[in-house]
Amino acid sequence: MKLPCQMIVWDVLPAIRAAIAEELLNCGLSQQEIAKELDMAPSAVSQYLSKKRGYRIVLEEDVKVSIRELAEDMKENRVDDLALRICEICKQLREEGHQCANDH
Repeated sequence: MKLPCQMIVWDVLPAIRAAIAEELLNCGLSQQEIAKELDMAPSAVSQYLSKKRGYRIVLEEDVKVSIRELAEDMKENRVDDLALRICEICKQLREEGHQCANDH
């Protein structure tokens, strides 16, 4: 039995992180810069960008917009609490009733 929080950690958060990494790349950041911004190893960023991680769920367009806005804010150093912003995106997914986040 998978607990709801396991679904968040295994599926939802990786999908969000992958989408953020992709948006930061689109904003012109290097993989090394993305790794620093997201406080993760460059190899993890590479796996997100190559779709080896974070590909299990498809994000709705409004969630993608929120992620795009977060990436732009990160690029411009306008993010005071990255964890809070990511939690807000996760909450947005849960409110939409996404199948992986619905039970959390």
